[in-house]
Amino acid sequence: MIIDKTAVRNASTVVVLRDRDHDPHVLMGQRGSQAAFMPNKFVFPGGAVDESDADVPLAERLPTPCIDRLAEGCTPGLAHPLAVAAIRELWEESGLLIGSPGDWPDPSAIPGDWAGFADTGHLPSAHALQFIFRAITPPGRPRRFDARFFLVDASEIRGDPDDFSRASEELSHLQWVRLSEARSFDLPFITEVVLAELAARVADPAPPDSVPFFRNDDEASLFVRLRGYAPRSDE
Repeated sequence: MIIDKTAVRNASTVVVLRDRDHDPHVLMGQRGSQAAFMPNKFVFPGGAVDESDADVPLAERLPTPCIDRLAEGCTPGLAHPLAVAAIRELWEESGLLIGSPGDWPDPSAIPGDWAGFADTGHLPSAHALQFIFRAITPPGRPRRFDARFFLVDASEIRGDPDDFSRASEELSHLQWVRLSEARSFDLPFITEVVLAELAARVADPAPPDSVPFFRNDDEASLFVRLRGYAPRSDE
């Protein structure tokens, strides 16, 4: 079977914010020089949704406003796997865990990439994730993603936020970057946009009234705002 690598894949990205009230920092790492997508760029942890993410249990679901806004202009039922993917990618790429103590309903059905997470005695929990941005990779790139960006406070991390010992090798130079200095790094354009959006509202922890969405389809690049008016059919 030939896989179309230019097809748009659903993806989740996690913006972890630390010391919000005093000296805000965000977690970032550098992609490898041989990576097909955004080589050498500094990015937030994130990646494509896996098929198995839909079957991973959550101790707590996303907040209702986030579910509503994720559902707007979207295939029904994606809120859950998007939240799961965000937590999984953060775990895989940084070794940092967001979850609640608890046992998995069926230990024999735990996907392989969740085994280490489950061994810590936690279930993934999405209650602290806040959907803040959405962007589709423009046409013509070697990989295209429909990426949803989730903000989470570092206080939600279980364990030491400076311990990256369980991280995979997908991101190097993992570090907490001062928010005011982050845009001096070698960043993808969309990461710069997200950082600007974050800086403008870092002082307000409440969910935004609407979520910015950069639509890059084959016809035009559009900027719209998601307000969550679509009905929910999956939650």
